Amino acid sequence: MRVGFHVSITDRLDKAVDRAVERGCNTFQVFTRNPRGWAISPLDEEEAQAFTAKAEAQDMRPVFAHMPYLTNLASPREPIYRLSRESLKAELQRCLKLRIPYIVTHLGSHLGAGMEEGVKRITTALNEALTQTGGEVTVLLENTAGQQHSMGTRFEEIQRIIENVERRDLVGVCLDISHAFAGGYEFRTEKGLNKTLQAFDSVIGLEGLRLIHANDSKGSLGSHIDRHEHVGMGYIGEEGFRTILRSRLSEYPLILETPIDARRDDRADLEKLKELAGAQGLMSRALTEYSPHRAFREHRP
Repeated sequence: MRVGFHVSITDRLDKAVDRAVERGCNTFQVFTRNPRGWAISPLDEEEAQAFTAKAEAQDMRPVFAHMPYLTNLASPREPIYRLSRESLKAELQRCLKLRIPYIVTHLGSHLGAGMEEGVKRITTALNEALTQTGGEVTVLLENTAGQQHSMGTRFEEIQRIIENVERRDLVGVCLDISHAFAGGYEFRTEKGLNKTLQAFDSVIGLEGLRLIHANDSKGSLGSHIDRHEHVGMGYIGEEGFRTILRSRLSEYPLILETPIDARRDDRADLEKLKELAGAQGLMSRALTEYSPHRAFREHRP
């Protein structure tokens, strides 16, 4: 399987690759800059070159970036909306320089302005960014857990955004399992998971799925609680993850965003995921059969 973590870029950007290797990853996710502020410093050319060279040498693929925390592409507040749009454009340019083919973004909150206004603002921001930055990096829309005024909890909401994007070939979906479960989608049984996948396929199409955030949930089914848990320790549980890893979801890159605490570190979560995946045969088959890997080689900026 292609499995990895969201890793830190502390000290130098290229050290993220070193950290991913140390943790046994063959894919990973990063912020390209400080995610807690609006300031955007230029990329250091030496660090950028070292990042791409290390990722290539270690066969890290695909590499994913994630938008900063403050971004709200659905905001009705003009100053925040303007900063969010500029942030998206800047991140697309940074990904291009770092040869990162995908960037994940949360869809934000309409803050009471309504779903229609939220969809309009998100699609305007996406169309502007994808047009102005050359259109070589794919934006992955991440589903949410269903907090008040949040965008993208239901698959239908995500599809409404996608269908209004001019460059649909440059928009895909990151399915966060914890968020989807808290949003009301079942994953714990084969029947429930099949129903969830059928719903996704009928509304968005599985061809639009590019990445799985393989997080367990501290919230129960439909709780709308956005809190990640260690693999197998949350409400989805070990049997739920066995079901997930026996399904076609194991064919997609899996990124873990699980906590680090006294119970487990990230390495232990990775080992637990591999254990629940079962025999090595499953893992090697996913590597050879997963067509998005082959598509990535052609798509890479």
